Amino acid sequence: MTMPAEARFADVAVVGAGPAGLAAAAAAARSGALVLLIDGASRPGGQFWRHGSAPPDRRLYHGWPTFERLRQHGAPTLLTRHHVRTVAADGDGWSLTCVVGDEPSTSTVTTVVRARRLVLATGAYDRQLPFPGWDLPGVMAGGGVQALLKSHGVLAGRSVVVAGSGPFLLPVAAGLLAVGARVSLVAEANSPAGITRHPRAVASAGARLREGLGYAARLARHRTPYRPRHAVVQALGTDRLDAVLVARLDRHGRIRAGTFRTVACDLLAIGWGFTPQLELFLQLGCATAVGADGSLVVKADATQATSVARVWAAGESTGVGGADLAVVEGEIAGRAAAGAPVPPALIARRTSLRRFADALHAVHPVPRYLVDDLPGTVLACRCEEVPVRAVREAVHDLGATEARTVKMLTRTGMGWCQGRVCGFAAATVTAHACGRRTSEPDLRAFAERPLAAPTTLGQLAREEPR
Repeated sequence: MTMPAEARFADVAVVGAGPAGLAAAAAAARSGALVLLIDGASRPGGQFWRHGSAPPDRRLYHGWPTFERLRQHGAPTLLTRHHVRTVAADGDGWSLTCVVGDEPSTSTVTTVVRARRLVLATGAYDRQLPFPGWDLPGVMAGGGVQALLKSHGVLAGRSVVVAGSGPFLLPVAAGLLAVGARVSLVAEANSPAGITRHPRAVASAGARLREGLGYAARLARHRTPYRPRHAVVQALGTDRLDAVLVARLDRHGRIRAGTFRTVACDLLAIGWGFTPQLELFLQLGCATAVGADGSLVVKADATQATSVARVWAAGESTGVGGADLAVVEGEIAGRAAAGAPVPPALIARRTSLRRFADALHAVHPVPRYLVDDLPGTVLACRCEEVPVRAVREAVHDLGATEARTVKMLTRTGMGWCQGRVCGFAAATVTAHACGRRTSEPDLRAFAERPLAAPTTLGQLAREEPR
């Protein structure tokens, strides 16, 4: 789409039109700022409130009035199909270079947006971990399976196993059942009952717990088995997925001998939570840390301000916590970016929701078998076809002591996905080979990318002065 001239500058630019971004844009506009909301999709809503070609269904918003706020308070300019590629300082503000179009890697149109202040609400994507057979056709990330359903009405398989860990497995399975798939098994590697060890967090999470019980009831109505402390340890097939090998795990996340069984399926929807999308934050030099779930997250203060002046963070970038938390963080960030006060009640609400999110992360850690028992022949990096063995050899034989050196020695994370799929796993395997915990530098080695949106060299050449 062509950007109108008056939309080239804003007091506050919000990047990302998911729950956090919509809330931030509404709050900033309500506080009197000229707001520009930028998103790469053709419709607002993000990954959580994902829309297909039909008009947005307000029922998807669970009563959150962010769309209505956008209409009522200044109607921020919405730029869809704008993929922010880079962010750079521009005087006392910021300059954002956007690739315009449905697919940034094929677009030849770019435009520049300028703003005094930024709220980055860039969201997260599926966190994947390698295991034998994970590169077979028919093995998909849970978020990818759900995206096909929500955006295009496409069912990726008819006989499905849903596996991994975390509460996201339940809506994935429920969504598949709703469109007629046969879900043979939901395998949860941990025990959700562990949440009872966090009574303070549970006390303030009634709505989330009721939502989870609703999904569980749907599984029960379809007689879909839900098995805690079970995991898919291998995907089976030649040209595509035919079945999965399932095993029980002990309370430490290790495989229990003699508990293997085979479950036939043509689709495995698997996920180990999400990892924040941080390219723009890292371009700006924002401080980061290892989050409660082991992923790299952005540090933010009480008003969601990052370590870089005039830049705020909201949503999954500060730690994956779900849409409720993202909306509250967006509200706080939008107010602060517009120079408006933040009510203490909002701060308290965020603290409560973050406490529950951290409790869920504690209950659903990455199981040990995915690190301790990972065969060396399994591909760690599918783009560059680097096996796990090569990552370990870079440490044991070539003297690498951190993930950036492993990346240089093995080309892990240097292919098409630029570490988005393999980065977390490669950092984890590297740290394990070094005999230590995964560190912030390990994760940053795969999270830092000079461009946040795919761009051809030809396009860059046309833009650069000769």
